[in-house]
Amino acid sequence: MQNARRLTSTFGPGLRPARALQLGLLLGLSLGLQLGLYVGPAVSVAIASPELEDPVDGLVSTTLENGLRVHLLEDHHTPVVAFQVWVNAGSADESFYTGIAHLFEHMMFKGSKHVGDEVHAQLITERGGSINAYTSRDVTVYHEDVTTETLPLVIDLEAERFGNLVISPEILEPERAVVLEERRLRTEDSPDGLAFEALAALAWDAHPYRWPTIGWRSNVEQVPVEECRKFFDTYYAANNLSVVVVGDFESEPTLARIRKRFGKLEPAKVIPRNTTAVGRQRGERRAEIRFDVQSPMLMAGWHTPATGHPDGEALDVASTILSGGRTGRLYRKLVYEQEKALYAVGGYMEMNRAGLFYAQAQARPGVSIDEVERLFMAEIDAVAKNGVSEEEVARARQQMEVSLVDGLGTNHALAARIGREMVAYGRVRPLEERIAAIRAVTPAEVQRVVQTYLRPESRTVIHVVAPPPTEVAAQAAPSADAGAGTKAEGGAR
Repeated sequence: MQNARRLTSTFGPGLRPARALQLGLLLGLSLGLQLGLYVGPAVSVAIASPELEDPVDGLVSTTLENGLRVHLLEDHHTPVVAFQVWVNAGSADESFYTGIAHLFEHMMFKGSKHVGDEVHAQLITERGGSINAYTSRDVTVYHEDVTTETLPLVIDLEAERFGNLVISPEILEPERAVVLEERRLRTEDSPDGLAFEALAALAWDAHPYRWPTIGWRSNVEQVPVEECRKFFDTYYAANNLSVVVVGDFESEPTLARIRKRFGKLEPAKVIPRNTTAVGRQRGERRAEIRFDVQSPMLMAGWHTPATGHPDGEALDVASTILSGGRTGRLYRKLVYEQEKALYAVGGYMEMNRAGLFYAQAQARPGVSIDEVERLFMAEIDAVAKNGVSEEEVARARQQMEVSLVDGLGTNHALAARIGREMVAYGRVRPLEERIAAIRAVTPAEVQRVVQTYLRPESRTVIHVVAPPPTEVAAQAAPSADAGAGTKAEGGAR
């Protein structure tokens, strides 16, 4: 159970359904997102009119005296309850040591004053439930899906670890090692991971989104236990938490139990936030990564607005038209027609403080990455210059509507929607509002947002290429020190 948690813990669902569609393929990682690329003809499923009943219409929200927010939504269709605790803190809230937010997610499973190491997860799973967590740049989320009779136990266990977590060197050191190994597997030994890490660092050069959620290796290696306690006391305070419960339960006794258990948590007097904004990019930025790849890889990104911006839906439609699976323009041109790339994907990645429109392609063996980039950018430039057809926009809108509605079919998904939107907007946007915004997108709007945001001077480009043979040979050659039996500095641990 814990292995599964750790493999999916570093990234959260910071995308709307259409945007989440491609991100997992972009990074080539297990991101904790459901990946499903559209590969067939236009979807024929009919979406109900905007007057359809929104599942969250019955949501009841309460704020406890200590500032903790509680959101309850009863739904008795299935005997399952989704319980989630949203911490309004992610890697962007780190001030000195990067990676603390994610490291804390691991430590939260290692025991508290009255519950032993891994016992929390064991108590849930042996009753048929599931338990997991993830960290993003904006939030950290702990979630369980259980049967109705297990809900009181979940409330007690969550309140226990949020109120009495054990933070000690004995807990920190093993989890530090786990996180460093996770970083090695998912970033340092992955061309996709290295490329996205470089893209974020270059594009968000003066913004807290620039460092990876998992943290820089040197920071994770050195963060002391005192800094961990400080982060916990500051950001895991009652007035920085939201509890979301969706499913088969009774609101009155559930709220009473939450009030009794979580009401003991202390609020923070001040919750500091990094107010740095994304500055204007005044020219293209480029970097090259040398890695042992069979064929070179291209990754690019453009600055786009944060979540909730009026241009969000138009950017979503643009990303679907350009990179919505095998019917997207990029895939069709580079993979099918020109046969220059193995794949071509992209999307609009929105977060609470900034956004990024990203794109990725990998050249076929023997094809120059410069040629792939030329064809890739030409497709984007064609949309800016000539626009898109009404048929393309209609198909993209329909895909987005289907994805939006289908993504709300479980209690877990509804709880995630409530938590995410309450943290980002302070309200849950009605389904009618979201569908109306999608349907309002026109070909002219798509062309306008591409012209506005996907400009050559505001893009960041990463190439991942194999090192030249001379460099490979130099790295493989044994040093004199190594030949004498001495351990070289910086060698494998």
